[in-house]
Amino acid sequence: MRWRGRRQSSNIEDQTGQRGFRRLPLGGRRIPVGGKGGMGIGTLIIVGILLYLMGINPLTLLGGGGAVLPGDLPATQASAASGQACERSETHAFSCTVLADTEDTWNAIFAEQGSNYPEPVLVFYAGTGQSGCGAAQSATGPFYCPTDQKIYLDISFFDQLSQSLGASGDFAQAYVIAHEVGHHVQNITGVASAVRKQQSRVSKRDGNALQVRMELQADCYAGIWARSIEQQLEPGDIEEALTAANAIGDDRLQRQARGYAVPDSFTHGTSEQRMRWFQQGFQSGDARSCDSFAASRL
Repeated sequence: MRWRGRRQSSNIEDQTGQRGFRRLPLGGRRIPVGGKGGMGIGTLIIVGILLYLMGINPLTLLGGGGAVLPGDLPATQASAASGQACERSETHAFSCTVLADTEDTWNAIFAEQGSNYPEPVLVFYAGTGQSGCGAAQSATGPFYCPTDQKIYLDISFFDQLSQSLGASGDFAQAYVIAHEVGHHVQNITGVASAVRKQQSRVSKRDGNALQVRMELQADCYAGIWARSIEQQLEPGDIEEALTAANAIGDDRLQRQARGYAVPDSFTHGTSEQRMRWFQQGFQSGDARSCDSFAASRL
């Protein structure tokens, strides 16, 4: 992906180096990656595999009390300016550029509909951070918090994506960010709240099925973004994104962890589904083609 020398987003916060936690009272709620409230790119690597090994559905974590939240931090540890955050490393700079691209994409789409696009904020952290949805921890992977409309990213995740799952390349990383932005679009358009409301009324199995459709729509939205920057793509970029989508399919993660897959417990979709919905967005370039909730075949 040709990204150097292009615009970087100013919607950046930096929590790198911050520490301190408090614990929610019993009945408090932390929103995990890919759950009904916090929406991440998948039950990813460490948490995903460990949860599957323990036989735990990530959605069940939503109702637990005593979750850990970052506490108040000293005033001297205020977030760095966006420009400084983007200069931390080449990966930080790349992420800032990708976010800027998604801003251009969705601002244009919303403008065509006569609407304004409230841009999300990308928050960098290392190890632990603070989100409106609870603790940001590197083990959970990147996630979107609908409460504060921010995306949380520990860039060390990209090393795990490449080394543990074989999804290397800058466009694999870009896909991760674009997917989380897709969840932001779902949040501001009301899709996410409608899904959560419906999930509260149905069985766990049916709730999981709804979550799969929401994740696949976010994959499709990532494909729309990729189509919008097609002139910046280099040979192999789309293949990198598809490799990443394949690497985090529920069926693949479960087979890695257990040796077999349990479809009723899927919350993000199979590898084949995730790749196909990304391609759907990329090939159409039309958000209307991403209505996974109306699709008879996922």
